[in-house]
Amino acid sequence: MIVSASYRTDIPALYADWFSRRLDAGFADVLNPYGGRPYRVWLDRERASGFVFWTRNADPFMPVLERLMREGRAFYVSFTITGNPRALERSVIHPEKAIAQIRRIAEICGAGAVVWRYDPVVAAWPEGADGWRARHRERFACLARALTGYTDECVISFMQPYAKTRRNMNHAAGEAGLAWQDPPLAEKTALLADLASVARKAGIKASLCSQPDFLIDDVSPARCIDAGRLSRRGAVLKARVKGNRPGCLCHESRDIGTYDSCVQGCAYCYAVSSRQRAAARLKAHDPAAPML
Repeated sequence: MIVSASYRTDIPALYADWFSRRLDAGFADVLNPYGGRPYRVWLDRERASGFVFWTRNADPFMPVLERLMREGRAFYVSFTITGNPRALERSVIHPEKAIAQIRRIAEICGAGAVVWRYDPVVAAWPEGADGWRARHRERFACLARALTGYTDECVISFMQPYAKTRRNMNHAAGEAGLAWQDPPLAEKTALLADLASVARKAGIKASLCSQPDFLIDDVSPARCIDAGRLSRRGAVLKARVKGNRPGCLCHESRDIGTYDSCVQGCAYCYAVSSRQRAAARLKAHDPAAPML
């Protein structure tokens, strides 16, 4: 089984100690976010074939990655760096620090260890509705140049304007004097074509996460939980495709995170409905507990 840690929260950035203890114990307990019933996810070598880690700050997690390397465990890191306005992601680390971390992971952990996520693309601007596309093209090009040789794939997606996302975006953008919109399909595909061209020139494959309506030539559907990548990293596993939403091509996995537990302040985040609730959960967190 593939273990996901976690698309519901940033375990590497915020809960590294907890994960390390769970690795020692060989399991983590998880509360089902839809039914409320707990379940157990095994983390031992015999039952956990590989790990996919999702983060915006891997520095606290480097001892865990180094341990997994020593133990010959298969994993890769899905690392998000975006070009979105700072007002919409107030507490994430600066892109220069994130780039340095990706380079370090690639150097220590080898080929295929990092997938860069440019996710989500947000159409926000301080002036003029055309500015957001130009800024994304410029920022993406800078990031792609800096990451050349350190990653082989960039997963792109556009913001999904869920109800809680709209509420949080309206609040954050209003405070910062930003305007935002959910752009029409033609604008998204035009920008996607530009980003894919930049990525290709940098030797990075562009893929699109769970948005098949936006697919264009030179951009393939993303598989964020990728058994093939884990196999190339040494995992021995067979996994079926079992996405968690329409258009998702991820291989089957078990996620060990929980919603409303990340405090990095991304206004567009689908996993946090209330930053105050997330802060309270982090404050109450017990790193020795079997459940996050």
